[in-house]
Amino acid sequence: MLAAFRVRSFRFQWPADLLTSLAFEMETVILSWYVIVQTGSVLLLTAFGSLLFLGTLLAPMYGVLGDRLGGRAVLFAMRAVYVVLALILAILSLTGHLTPLWVFVIATVAGLVRPNDLVLRNSLIGETIPSQHLMGAVGLSRATMDCARVVGALAGAELSTVLGIGPTYLLVMAFYVASFALTFGVARRRPVPDPGDAPRAASAGLGAFAISSPSRGRDLKDGLLFVLRTPALLAPMWLAFLINLTAYPVSNGLLPYVVKNVYAVGATGLGWLVASFAFGGLLGSIATIVTGGPRRPERFMLVCTAIWYVVLLGFGHVGSLDAGLLALLLAGFVQNVAMISMTASLLTAAGDRFRSRVMGVRMLAVYGLPLGLIASGALIHLIGYPPTISALSVVGLLFTLLIGIRWRASLWH
Repeated sequence: MLAAFRVRSFRFQWPADLLTSLAFEMETVILSWYVIVQTGSVLLLTAFGSLLFLGTLLAPMYGVLGDRLGGRAVLFAMRAVYVVLALILAILSLTGHLTPLWVFVIATVAGLVRPNDLVLRNSLIGETIPSQHLMGAVGLSRATMDCARVVGALAGAELSTVLGIGPTYLLVMAFYVASFALTFGVARRRPVPDPGDAPRAASAGLGAFAISSPSRGRDLKDGLLFVLRTPALLAPMWLAFLINLTAYPVSNGLLPYVVKNVYAVGATGLGWLVASFAFGGLLGSIATIVTGGPRRPERFMLVCTAIWYVVLLGFGHVGSLDAGLLALLLAGFVQNVAMISMTASLLTAAGDRFRSRVMGVRMLAVYGLPLGLIASGALIHLIGYPPTISALSVVGLLFTLLIGIRWRASLWH
């Protein structure tokens, strides 16, 4: 179960990732509730959630940099940015200058960096963990995010209500600083040389660090072509895009609207809903770690995704907080089993050469989430909340079946 902790690098990476995820979740709950309360607009709420995933468009390039410079170096620079942004928000709040406009500006900058943290985390796991322990390590990493989501959602909602945004953000910044320091202990991998540039780089004395702009463009193209030509990678990529387009908006970005307009409860209710989904995910991670993961991860990925959509369909039509908590608990469980299976399948199929680039392309699929958030916000405005959730769930379930049929040789047989 805990074999990954035998690797020294993972013993540093795990707490660093935990603290970063904890800060992420606290920030998301605090700022999303601030936006919905200050503006009262579901469209602005979904726009805010979309901005946090703006950097998914840059994910393949982050993967290229991870392959070329090493995952630790890129992750280290990203976490320095988190510290600076948290400090700015804390100062604005403590001095009384925080406004929704400032929140949107900070979210835009953070959104260029934050989504790609997961790209580098998974790449470092693939680099440092032996293949026989890979599923367990991915499960532990996923459990890290789920633990952080449970604690972060509840802590962010409660502390911001009791202490205010400013003092709470000082705690968020402290988590980022501690994560930044722990990242020093992560293994430093020698950068991968570019085979096409090897003779020229050697003659120029640049060696493995030759990463000119044409080289990066060629790396990016090679990674994209590798995914397009490999059915075992292409099918999960399409499924990942579909999930982010139709499932995560329901169980993630729209929850502040549900809390305020459907259940009519406060920020504490939002914390409980987010924590319920995350706790279900944590149970799914624990089940995966204890059992060693499914023997056929691709098949489990499809089945659990289909169950997820059925549960979300029910969630869209319950009118009480208690029923919503139960539905999100079950949804969190099946989504995490599906996502762990997907990540392990991608890391195995990617191989050493393309690992970071494949994970970068995988993160590019997350751009479906901001698109889904904007679309769902507009649909709620036009036809209401329950019909919107029904439409998203039915469309997601239908296309999951179509993906399973189209790539059944890679995913099922």
